[in-house]
Amino acid sequence: MKKIMVTGALGQIGSELIEKLRSIYGEDNVLATDIRKLEYTKGPFEVLDVTDGQRMYDLAKDFGADTMMHLAALLSATAERNPLLAWNLNMGGLMNALEVSRELNMQFFTPSSIGAFGPSTPKKDTPQDTLQRPTTMYGVNKVAGELLCDYYFNRFGVDTRGVRFPGLISYVTPPGGGTTDYAVEIFYEAIEQGKYTSYIQEGTYMDMMYMPDALQAIVDLMEADSSKLVHRNAFNITAMSFEPSQLAAEIKKHLPHFTMGYEVDPVRQAIADSWPNSLNIEAAQKEWNFKTEYDLARMTADMLEKLKIKLHKKAIS
Repeated sequence: MKKIMVTGALGQIGSELIEKLRSIYGEDNVLATDIRKLEYTKGPFEVLDVTDGQRMYDLAKDFGADTMMHLAALLSATAERNPLLAWNLNMGGLMNALEVSRELNMQFFTPSSIGAFGPSTPKKDTPQDTLQRPTTMYGVNKVAGELLCDYYFNRFGVDTRGVRFPGLISYVTPPGGGTTDYAVEIFYEAIEQGKYTSYIQEGTYMDMMYMPDALQAIVDLMEADSSKLVHRNAFNITAMSFEPSQLAAEIKKHLPHFTMGYEVDPVRQAIADSWPNSLNIEAAQKEWNFKTEYDLARMTADMLEKLKIKLHKKAIS
């Protein structure tokens, strides 16, 4: 990777990935794009609606990009509220990004998700290759996306790569409509209110990962030796699996007066129930040496420390 174009650059992953990529490959070598206008002017940025394939092509060609990182998408809970929009944006944008990558001979990355699995998938130690019959529009999009990326590699030789992300936890950007967002919201509420009401039921395990590990995984996969990639797309990756009360207990170690109750959202709970409890990550470990640094305890301590600083700065600004 030398010249990288990123779509959806203002989203949860993109806003932090841009900074990491620029720190590695140079500020002028990473083009950030999003349908919204950038809130700061540091580094190259262009407004892009990913359903506009011609503009995507023109931007990539003019920038001289050799790598496309396609992140633009509607997340799980938001997609359930507007499934037609989700299909048009998620699949139309992906097709455009793959076509541009084919035409310009670019390396390609797009994330899949644990949402690509469904209730008939084995829930514990979910295999890399297993039954995928999701019951959400987001999940349908992700399965179709995995297959499309495989198709573009096998049919056209596009160097497509991707991971199945679990829930991602970050202090930089606020939640964006995902089912696992409770694991981010809880930190804000713990600091600001001293309490939190979980929309996910106690005992509901889901895989999670702290954002620094997720960003490093993207870089490691994209820099991996192509000849060693058997699966190429949709590698299972995760760092931890926990349920709401375990996260609350970890927070209480730092904020003893913190309390949590439950008011379950049936839509998001149904989505969570259809997902795995824990993923088998042996393929990623074997094929490109996937590893993480943050477990639940270390992630919680860092989130609280960094978020306190962020919220303090916001309060006095």
